[in-house]
Amino acid sequence: MSRPSFPSARAADRSPSSPPSEFEHVDFAPFAAAERDAVHRAIATRRDVRGEFHPDPIAPDVLRRLLEAAHRAPSVGFMQPWNFVVVRSPDEKARLHAAHLEAHAVEASLFEGDRATQHRRLKLAGLDRAPVVVVVTCDRDRCGPVVLGRTADPATDLYSCVCAVQNLWIAARAEGIGVGWVSILDKGRVRAILGIPDRIEIVAVLCLGHVREAFASPELEQRGWRRRLPLDELIFEDGWGRRPSGGV
Repeated sequence: MSRPSFPSARAADRSPSSPPSEFEHVDFAPFAAAERDAVHRAIATRRDVRGEFHPDPIAPDVLRRLLEAAHRAPSVGFMQPWNFVVVRSPDEKARLHAAHLEAHAVEASLFEGDRATQHRRLKLAGLDRAPVVVVVTCDRDRCGPVVLGRTADPATDLYSCVCAVQNLWIAARAEGIGVGWVSILDKGRVRAILGIPDRIEIVAVLCLGHVREAFASPELEQRGWRRRLPLDELIFEDGWGRRPSGGV
């Protein structure tokens, strides 16, 4: 099985009190222009895929690379709180899809008028099409009650798992694999279907599969649900509400 090559991690096993010169380092120079542009292209063309999946299986080495990318995410206190539940069983995927349809109907009932009609027409999950589902979870007790860096903001372990999701998503785009985040699901149903313990937090249910083409811009933008906000409206400098005086 082909796996990505990474710099040596032997330094992680050394004493934290060792002089900095004894630790291993890697070159941190900027990427070459083509490499840099490839990273930004992956970010710019990443999409939340729903109805564009093809049933072809994902090769094991490709799936492994995506999970390796997720596992390389930053985490508070290096606690690495994630687990990845890989679901290929048609029966389990069908049960997850049924749970999504129920939750989707509940959400649709909260909208009124044209918004309700538009919502019912949207396909908001690919559970009935994607060959693989990956459920990303967070074990908040993995490093005990006191975690370096988590004491002031206990939610940083959850944020760490979201970083793992984003790593997987960008890596998947580079591999030509589509990803769709299914947020319209009752977590209790997901726990029951997959046997996830109550103490484990469910962070994301992700559909993965091959995609031949995707929307040029986010589907919800193209369908008129929301527009992309101008970046300049979202940047402040040296305090809330202060517009930058120079270029950013």
